[in-house]
Amino acid sequence: MLFRTFQPGDETAFRELNEVWIVKHFSLEEPDRKVLGDPKGYILDNGGEIIMAVEDGTAVGCCALLARGDGSFELGKMTVHDAWQGRGIGRRLLLAVIARAKEIGATRLYLESNTKLANALHLYEAVGFRHLPPERVQPSPYARSNVHMELLLA
Repeated sequence: MLFRTFQPGDETAFRELNEVWIVKHFSLEEPDRKVLGDPKGYILDNGGEIIMAVEDGTAVGCCALLARGDGSFELGKMTVHDAWQGRGIGRRLLLAVIARAKEIGATRLYLESNTKLANALHLYEAVGFRHLPPERVQPSPYARSNVHMELLLA
């Protein structure tokens, strides 16, 4: 399994991996369509990163770091293809993304999730993410977001 940064040509895999996952659990929202339709414009050109999980030349997972300013990045659009789940790829992908965040000088990672994604929440907690208290939660552009967590890196 190779974990590498986004390359030209990864746009379709990034969009399709995320669309399948989102539709399976929720529904596509307008912010999803914007980010997935233009990852270069919404993520990369704004100082963010995308890490792809690749096996034998095929993208099987991905995760984005969206720059939020002041060393803060949002971890988002993380998914592993259904056929590849249960092999520890999600954990290794998350650890690769955290390592990359440190390399690029991130001091804080933030994420939004949903209480129905118990396995994901357990994974985030296991690597050190902590739930934000209600007074620190900012409004989300996503209706499905009801969990807000952070990981301090510095």
